[in-house]
Parts: sequence; structure tokens; C-alpha cells
Amino acid sequence: MARLSKENKATRPTRAPTRRVARAADRSAPRRRTNDTPYHHGDLHEALLKAAERVLERDGLAGLTLRAVAREAGVSHAAPTHHFGDLTGLLSELAAIGFRQFGQAMAAADASAATTPEKGVASAKAYVAYAQAHPGMYGLMFRSERLDHERPSLHEASEASFAGLTRGVGASRHEQISKESLSLDQAAAIASAWSLVHGFTMLLLDGRLKTILDRSPEGTSVEALLTAMLRLSAGRLARP
Repeated sequence: MARLSKENKATRPTRAPTRRVARAADRSAPRRRTNDTPYHHGDLHEALLKAAERVLERDGLAGLTLRAVAREAGVSHAAPTHHFGDLTGLLSELAAIGFRQFGQAMAAADASAATTPEKGVASAKAYVAYAQAHPGMYGLMFRSERLDHERPSLHEASEASFAGLTRGVGASRHEQISKESLSLDQAAAIASAWSLVHGFTMLLLDGRLKTILDRSPEGTSVEALLTAMLRLSAGRLARP
């Protein structure tokens, strides 16, 4: 009987791992955020920038830290430092993306219009629309004290954006304007156009236009107010 008992024990099938062991294995496995999409190692740079943009738009510039970006991307805290060096490097690369998106939006608006005045209005509306859709990114793009403008990607993107503004003002004045060398009148025309649209945008984002809109004719929209401003300023942008 003792021998039979031993044989039965030897031939008994191996039991499956207990739930306790399975739970321990689950705890030891690396966790992935439920909303993460898998990426290859070569895509980590892009994944970090996308995570940074999400944090920026959700939590604002104050909430955008290297640790917050790593947490959002589901990677180690060291990953952003490895790819961007420091927070200034990350912010600068992110701002470069913003300027490229910004420039593309205005170029598309310009191409959609037929006449020079219509192109100016379309570009200005695209400028404001981009800021409304991406307020965090727009604010970052003009926070020079947080950015490294010597970083090649940011320098190239911001220069391209300025070149687009220069071409638009030049078209309204019926002349070619070199962004490298401006006459005083040309510089004043560019500064005037930029100040008008940028100032309008900042007032809109800060909620400061509500007082004016509340006192305007019933049904006046933000777009209608901007169009009226552009119409009034058109004469001042034209060459004397």
C-alpha cells in the first residue's frame, strides 16, 4: 500500500499555479497606461513631444515638467532628459512644432482665398483660430524667456512663420519685402499687422473682449469683430 501511494503521488498531474502566484506575477510585470499606444524605440522622441503637448493643453505651462511628460508617456523619468537635455530643450522643441502647425494653418488659409484682401482676412482668421484651438501651445510660442531660440528646429520654424507674415504684408502693399532688410515703413507695416492680430488674440484668450462684444450690435461674433478691425486697418497697412 505504501508503494502504491508513492506511485500515485509520482504520477499525479502537476497543479496549475495558484492565484497567489499569478497575482505576484502580475505585480512584477511592467504596467502600461491604458491609453498608451505601443511605440518602437525609435518613436520615443515623437511620443514624448505628443505627451508634452497633451500635458501643456490640459495642465498649462506651470504643469509641464519633465516628470509630468514622462508620466503621461508611460516611460521612465529619465527619458525626457535623455532626449531633450532639460526642460528648456523640451519646451523649445515643442514650440517649434507649434510654429510649424501655425504656419501651415495660415498658408492653407491664404491658398483658399482668391484676392489679396481676402487672403489677408483669411490668414488673420486662421491665426486666431489656431490660438483658440491650441491656447497652451500658442502661449508657449511667445514665451521667449522659456525658450532657446538658438535651437535649430525652433529658429527655423519661427523664421518661417515670420517670413509668412512678411509675405502677407508685402502682398497687401504690392511689393516684395525682404525679411532680412526692412525699410522703416515696411517694419511699421509688419509690426502694425502683427500687433493688431496678436493683440486681438490675447484679449480673446484672456476673456477681455466680452465687454466689447456685449455692447456691440446683437449677434456680433468674434469673427465679425475681427473682420471689421481688419477692414479699418487696411488703409493704414497700404503704402502711402
